[in-house]
Amino acid sequence: MNASPAAASVSDTSRRVWLYPTVSAFAGGLLLGVLTNLAQGWLPGAWNQIPNSGAVWSVAAFAAGALLARQVSLPAVAVAGLCAESGLVVGYYGYAEVARVGMGSLFAPLIWLGMAFIAGPLFGVAGSWWRGCSPRYRVIGLAALAGVFGMEAIQYAWVLHYVSQAWACLAVLVLVALLMGRTHKERVLTLLTAMPFSLLAYLIFEELILRTVLG
Repeated sequence: MNASPAAASVSDTSRRVWLYPTVSAFAGGLLLGVLTNLAQGWLPGAWNQIPNSGAVWSVAAFAAGALLARQVSLPAVAVAGLCAESGLVVGYYGYAEVARVGMGSLFAPLIWLGMAFIAGPLFGVAGSWWRGCSPRYRVIGLAALAGVFGMEAIQYAWVLHYVSQAWACLAVLVLVALLMGRTHKERVLTLLTAMPFSLLAYLIFEELILRTVLG
C-alpha cells in the first residue's frame, strides 16, 4: 500500500529540513578548514596561531547555529554544528594531505574528529541561542564562544608559556563580548560569564580529555 500524498509531502519536507542545513554546514566547514590551514602563513606574529586553534574551529559550529537559528529545530542545529566541525577537520587535514607535505599520522585528525562530535553540537546550539530572543540564553551562548578563547589563553599561558599567543586569545575573548553583545548589560554579563566558562573548559579539555587520551 502506497503512502498518502500528504504523508509523502511531510516526509519530503522533513528530509529537506535536515538535508539543507547539514550539507551546507559541512560544505562551509570544509571551506573554513582549508582557509585556517592557509591563514597560518598569512597572519603575523602570535596571531598566526589563532587559525590553528580549537577555539577558532569552534566558530564554524557557532556560525552554523547562528545562521540556522529560528529556521530549524534545535536538534537540527546541533547536527549542523557537528557537520560544520567535522567538515572543518576534513578540510584542514585534506588540504594538508593534498597541497602540503601530508598530514602525517591519522592520530591527530581522529582526535580532532572526536572533539568535533562534542564541540560541534554544543557550539551549534550556542550560536542558535545567541541569535535567539532570550537575554539569558544569548549571554550563555556568546559566553561559550568567548570562553573557548579564554580556555586557549589559559593553555598558552599556563601550559605552553606562549605569552604573546595567550594575550592574542584573551583579546579575542574581549572582542567577542564587546562586538557581538547587543547591549552594554549583555557585554558585561558575557565577560563575567566567560571567565568561569574559560576555566571550566580548560579543566575539561586539558585535564580530563587530553590527559585521558594522551596519558
